[in-house]
Amino acid sequence: MTGTLAGRLMRAMLALMVFALPAAAQDEGIVSGLSQTRVSITADFDGSEILVYGAVKRDSPAPEGPIDVIVAVMGPSGPVTVRRKERVFGIWVNNSAVEIDSAPSFFALATTRPLDVILTATDNFRHSISIDRMIRAVGIADQAYGHEDFVRALVRVRSDEGRYRLLENKVELTEQTLFRADIALPANLTEGGYRVRLFLLREGRVIAEQERTIYVRKEGLERAVFNLAQRQPLIYGLLSLAMAAVAGWGASAAFRLFRV
Repeated sequence: MTGTLAGRLMRAMLALMVFALPAAAQDEGIVSGLSQTRVSITADFDGSEILVYGAVKRDSPAPEGPIDVIVAVMGPSGPVTVRRKERVFGIWVNNSAVEIDSAPSFFALATTRPLDVILTATDNFRHSISIDRMIRAVGIADQAYGHEDFVRALVRVRSDEGRYRLLENKVELTEQTLFRADIALPANLTEGGYRVRLFLLREGRVIAEQERTIYVRKEGLERAVFNLAQRQPLIYGLLSLAMAAVAGWGASAAFRLFRV
């Protein structure tokens, strides 16, 4: 009888220890800030830089082992058509295409150490951290042969354009507590809300996360032209034709003047 009771107590203590492990991991959290939460796109806008900074908040002494930080900045997402060019009779033509449901217009991922060292595949799948987890391409396997190549091509093209960036070892971590990351935003930003996601990791697992938002908006002349194109497309088209005609006439007049 005593042995049975002792066995039950031992199993209960083991169960409490197992359930206490996730709670202990929550003793560490994130306190963060942004150098700016609004970016204005004007006629002379040539890009911007956002400073993401913060600290690890602890309710108890830090556990043994290194801690890592990931900072992800993602622009508005939308559908994308990806086409594959093939050479037919010596001419490059679009031979096949797939429709990707959703892909970020901009994506930057900064880390304290190489991504594959600090993040497990399981937690990447669970929290959708890397760029391949942020692209939603449901059903493209039925659209074209080698559908994975289309997704890789999209990532490659946007990486070459500077719109997708993997910035490994670019998060500065001081004394396992203070961190900062500088994220450059390109000139060709899409208007909308940009999600800033921060992750705290130990041994490849995410133990805390936080999300903030940066609002990007066209201002001044850029805003007026954008609104005109969206709300009055006919007037916008006529004005564009008129401006093109005036520019052409001016160039022709200048050419005749210099010839004389």
